[in-house]
Amino acid sequence: MTPILIPQQQTIELGEQGDLVLPEWIREHFDLQPGEKLILTLEPDSSLRLTSLRIQIQNLQGIYKDITLGISLADELIQERHRESQL
Repeated sequence: MTPILIPQQQTIELGEQGDLVLPEWIREHFDLQPGEKLILTLEPDSSLRLTSLRIQIQNLQGIYKDITLGISLADELIQERHRESQL
């Protein structure tokens, strides 16, 4: 996904049932599919932020990619404390 370098604005209309229809270029840019979960956040300045749950999960997985699965941090801490007590 190519980042959008300058803020983009688009006027959209709230439907009778409270539905929002995102413009096609936004759906294509973020590869949003029908039924995809989105997170709506009310910002302190009263603006709204819409985030794809899928993309947020991918970003979080990237942050934690260096953590090795299958290693218990509690077990590591216990072993470390045990080694320190042996000194």
